[in-house]
Amino acid sequence: MMQYNPLTALLIFVVAAVLLFVIFRPVKGWYWLLRNNWQSNEKTVMEDILKQLYRLESYGSEADINALTNSLKIKDSLIIDALHKMSVNELVKVEGDLLKLTKEGRQYALKIIRVHRLWEKYLAEKTGFDKSEWHDRAEEMEHVLSHEETNVLADQLGNPMYDPHGDPIPNTFGDLQEINGEPLSSLSVNSIGRIVHIEDEPDVIYRQILAENIHIGSVIRVEEKNNERIVFYAEGEEFVLAPIVAANITVAELKKDLEDEENTVRLSSLRKGELAKIVGISKECRGENRRRLLDLGFVNGTEIKIDLNSPMKNPVAYGVKGTSIALRNDQASKILINKI
Repeated sequence: MMQYNPLTALLIFVVAAVLLFVIFRPVKGWYWLLRNNWQSNEKTVMEDILKQLYRLESYGSEADINALTNSLKIKDSLIIDALHKMSVNELVKVEGDLLKLTKEGRQYALKIIRVHRLWEKYLAEKTGFDKSEWHDRAEEMEHVLSHEETNVLADQLGNPMYDPHGDPIPNTFGDLQEINGEPLSSLSVNSIGRIVHIEDEPDVIYRQILAENIHIGSVIRVEEKNNERIVFYAEGEEFVLAPIVAANITVAELKKDLEDEENTVRLSSLRKGELAKIVGISKECRGENRRRLLDLGFVNGTEIKIDLNSPMKNPVAYGVKGTSIALRNDQASKILINKI
């Protein structure tokens, strides 16, 4: 029979107390960290479902569980559990196989979309992140910012109505501006219009548009259209897109006698010996980059020419107001000129 050892009993008690403290310590204990992480993941799943249901409804598509599970990169079991709780909380309603947002669910979804689009606007205006990164970074932040923090961000940005892609940003009441235009794929040959929106989902199509260096705000003219391709000119350059890609670009049609910017081209198209006048800076150039170009003298009415080509013609040194300034081709493509 083992004898009672006070020292051993004390040691066991101390170890047990330390373990309990580590596990259940308020806020920072393992139990609370795991619990908060689980709750955070659950919240993220619910918000992703709400946003996707809103997206499907806005496109006039009916949403069922299969459509939801196929469009979200989330385990089916997590989606089913979240839908059950969302139904209990009256955020969604189930009608047979179909899922529909309630009024409360739609308002919640618009709050998430508001954060996402405001954060994309912030990234475009205030940071140097490439546009290919905006969407994914906003996807993370949309689950983090509180309602109060979102309003502060909106005030700092001047309460914008549209994000950098041309998507309307919901206001605090959930109201949205309309996108006035139609898909580029629907325009007839010889139509003239201005690009007002570029859809950033699905990612595979958005990256094709980015690779083509197509800009928001550009005036375009459709030259050719068939089942295989759509050809259009914008700012002195020719673009060829598959109809499925062109469908993700929204264009507001212009009257030919109202506005015709055929003579407006990109600075990147200027050749040695040619002279031009600057007529503007593309909307694609934002924030600090835009301010820097203006400070360097790239303002409306300024004459410009090529001073020096590098061996690879990238960068190119341009003569502006008696100063030679080197720009990369992607920078020069955002400065609009009329050749003299």
